[in-house]
Amino acid sequence: MKKSTFVAMILGTIGGILFALGMCMALIPEWNAFNQGIVMGVIGAVVLLIMVLVWRKMENKSPVRVSGKMIGTVLLGIIGALVLGVGMCLTMVWSNMIIGIIVGIVGIILLMSLIPLTKGLK
Repeated sequence: MKKSTFVAMILGTIGGILFALGMCMALIPEWNAFNQGIVMGVIGAVVLLIMVLVWRKMENKSPVRVSGKMIGTVLLGIIGALVLGVGMCLTMVWSNMIIGIIVGIVGIILLMSLIPLTKGLK
C-alpha cells in the first residue's frame, strides 16, 4: 500500500466518523446536542477536506480547478444524496413505503448518472 493511500484512508476514516457522529448529534433530538453536533460535523468536514488536499499533494496531482462542469457535478451529487436520503426517511421514518421507494430510486439514478458524467462513455 502506498503511503498516500494509507494517509488518505486514515484521514478519511477519522473525518467520516467525526462527520457522521456530528450529524447524529445534531439530528437525534433525544441526545440534546444540536450545537455540539454542528461543531463536530464541521470538524469532520474540515478533516475530509484536508484529506483531499494532502492526498493530492502526496500524489503530485495538480490542484482542483473550479469549472462549470465541476460545480454541476458536485451539485448533482449533493442533490442525488439528498433525494436518496429523503426516500429512505419516507420509507423508514414516516412509513410511506411506496413513495419512499420511488423517491429513493430517483436518488439512486441521480447518483448513478455521476459515473458517465465524470468518466464519460466509450
